[in-house]
Amino acid sequence: MYTATFVAAAAALLSHVEALNILITNADGFGTASVRELYRQMTSIGHNCYVVASVAAQTGAGLHAEFTTNPRLDADGDWGLVKAGAPSLGTDPTDNHIWYYNGTATAQVLVALDYIYPTISRLEAPDLVISGPNSGSNSGAFLETLSGAMAATYVAIERGIPAMAFWTGNEATVYSSLNTSTKAGLQDPATINARLASNLVQAFISKANGDRVLPEGYGVTVDLPYITSETSDECTNPPFVLTRATQDVGVKVAYNHKSGVFNRMHTDTGYKQFEATNTVSTVAPKCLSAVTVFSLDYDASHRRQCFNLADVTAIIPVLVHSNGTTPLTGGLGANASIAGNSSSQPPTPVEAPPPSGQTAVTSIATLAQGSVNLLVLGFVVGMTLL
Repeated sequence: MYTATFVAAAAALLSHVEALNILITNADGFGTASVRELYRQMTSIGHNCYVVASVAAQTGAGLHAEFTTNPRLDADGDWGLVKAGAPSLGTDPTDNHIWYYNGTATAQVLVALDYIYPTISRLEAPDLVISGPNSGSNSGAFLETLSGAMAATYVAIERGIPAMAFWTGNEATVYSSLNTSTKAGLQDPATINARLASNLVQAFISKANGDRVLPEGYGVTVDLPYITSETSDECTNPPFVLTRATQDVGVKVAYNHKSGVFNRMHTDTGYKQFEATNTVSTVAPKCLSAVTVFSLDYDASHRRQCFNLADVTAIIPVLVHSNGTTPLTGGLGANASIAGNSSSQPPTPVEAPPPSGQTAVTSIATLAQGSVNLLVLGFVVGMTLL
């Protein structure tokens, strides 16, 4: 009787959240509050995360892979977190899992995959790449050429790694300005954005149940709305809805007769949402988070199975609502608290030191979980022998 009880307890414990190796990147920079909060959230769940992001914002660079030719910075990084003369590649002085590099968003992912993971972390590759939350929107066409954040997901997918991109209507802020409580007595928008992103990522991980987070060649982009927690709770727990980006051209150019040059313009194309019947209707973004699944398959025309792509609805977790679903549940959960003072005080930013040949240590969460598992197994074995 005792044996059965303890075996059941051990099985429950060992079925704890499966820890993944996750790379987090951000086109707005490694010092943004949103990327630091996402890193904190995903690490607290139990995943082994690395941040590799730009030392200065690299928005709009698209798939352009620009690697610095200077081993040291010739200017200060954003918010002065890293000073001119510092190495072009380095770590946060308080956490050797947080890295910056002086290059475009595409370069960040390549440096992470081909140097930091095999050389520093001693891991083969991440199981998932998360880009963001970045400031802006990822709806519309030409994303791979106009968006650095989206390009990061393309690079990962083309390297065979599932990837997700998150965008937010809130402006990028430095992590040292993160508020534990806003004027409205709520969590900082960056904290809420990170909680939304981590909830959805974990929902996809749980849905995969030990398999790839997404089928090969697939990615997910998510538009988070403007979080109003600085002033009110009007939009602080937006539901996730399944959408697809419009195929209307979202970018045009206009000739400026005064300056004699062309300027790029963005047009508001909105969203189109999948229905269960595959008919299309318009979604008003407002306080909704738009979840779009996309695929990259350059040789699809040469493969007979190209018309048997993965069923989108089969890989979408229940957290994401399809068209017509009522009532809509917020992405943080139906009764999630957004009261302030629930986020730890951020550390004071200091200049990052030169990179070293150190290897990343195993996360405390991983060590702790492994130790508990061993203790439980040992106890089970002991009770069985009794």
